[in-house]
Amino acid sequence: MLSKFKLLGVFLAVILFAVSARADAAPDWNTGKIQVTGMGIANPQMVRTPAHAAMMARRAAIADAYRQLAEVVSGVQVDAETTVEQMMLTSDIVKTRVSAVIKGAQVISEGEVAGGGYSVTMELALFGGNGGLAETVIERPPTIDPFPMPAPDYRPPANYTPPSIPNYQPAPSGGKYTGLVVDCRGIGTLNPVMSPVIKKVGGEKIYGHKNLDYDRIIREGMASYAQDMNQASRAGSNPLIVRAVALEDHSANPVLSKEDADMVLYENKGAHFLENIAVVFLY
Repeated sequence: MLSKFKLLGVFLAVILFAVSARADAAPDWNTGKIQVTGMGIANPQMVRTPAHAAMMARRAAIADAYRQLAEVVSGVQVDAETTVEQMMLTSDIVKTRVSAVIKGAQVISEGEVAGGGYSVTMELALFGGNGGLAETVIERPPTIDPFPMPAPDYRPPANYTPPSIPNYQPAPSGGKYTGLVVDCRGIGTLNPVMSPVIKKVGGEKIYGHKNLDYDRIIREGMASYAQDMNQASRAGSNPLIVRAVALEDHSANPVLSKEDADMVLYENKGAHFLENIAVVFLY
């Protein structure tokens, strides 16, 4: 006699008929969402009525979507050194919580497709205090570390000229900077992560999750990743724009020159754009 586990495997093999073989989806780091589309059809040998066929196909599509989400989520970089999969391998608590996050994904569209199949599109939020992935994998620091100070002898340039960005015309300065844009293009391929760090040449960290309000970064994330300035609205209408000089830690963390890092810290003292997590990476 088959065990209940083998019987379950047989049942799933029958129900989950002709689903896709792998996940092609990836996180959208600008919106902070993972979206997948599961496909399924009913096993014709098991179909009793058209309604039954649709029900079986829908069930297969949902299972396929969950499988794809699990694949994509496991590969998400939490920080420069750690993926979600690595955290799940070392902690049963994280594994259980990540499973719950995946099961809580929202169905945003569904319907029958030609040939008797069914399609279900699901979405999962990387951030968001209610069911987002971040709360499961980003540790709450015991205290908030203050941002470092600029060099004591630092003086801001009288007329700062930001790096030239094609097809972007900066708005006339309206006083305080509203955010920070770090242009990481042209020095390699930036690897998006949930908990990035901005460094100064020499290794000093000037921006990281330990400097920020934990509950806010869980809701909103620490930065957005944009292909161009049209996607950089998070940094507001008058962002301070600097160019990274290098990428470190598996190309996840941008490095600023000492002058630019000091300028960021100096301007942040009055504008607080770092505390407001108004940070965008161009990549």
